[in-house]
Amino acid sequence: MKMEFIPSLKQTRDQTLSFFELSHADLDKTYSPGKWNVRYLLCHIADAETVFYNRIRRVLSEPRQVIWAFDQDAWAKKLDYDQFPLAISMDIYRSERASIIFLAEKYYLVDGQKDFGHSETEWAH
Repeated sequence: MKMEFIPSLKQTRDQTLSFFELSHADLDKTYSPGKWNVRYLLCHIADAETVFYNRIRRVLSEPRQVIWAFDQDAWAKKLDYDQFPLAISMDIYRSERASIIFLAEKYYLVDGQKDFGHSETEWAH
């Protein structure tokens, strides 16, 4: 089992971090009417990274975890993505991605095939 995904984690980290530096006008852009703007997407990516990091730690530490889905629209609304400071989201994303890369490099070859279940799908391994 190879770890060919590690360079992709690093590349997407670098690409994503660059978007946090966009102008206010660019952060307000959407790809289609009624869709999230770039600011929302960046906040979502940071939040999703925290969820992913938590899931990885649970699967590594506790056998046969159920990985719970989360309602991204509820998070965006209740966590007020319009007002949430992007600098904080950027720091969260950067640290969570660094942690994910660390855990992947350290444990994936040894523990990467642990069973887990998702609250909306069947068990995987």
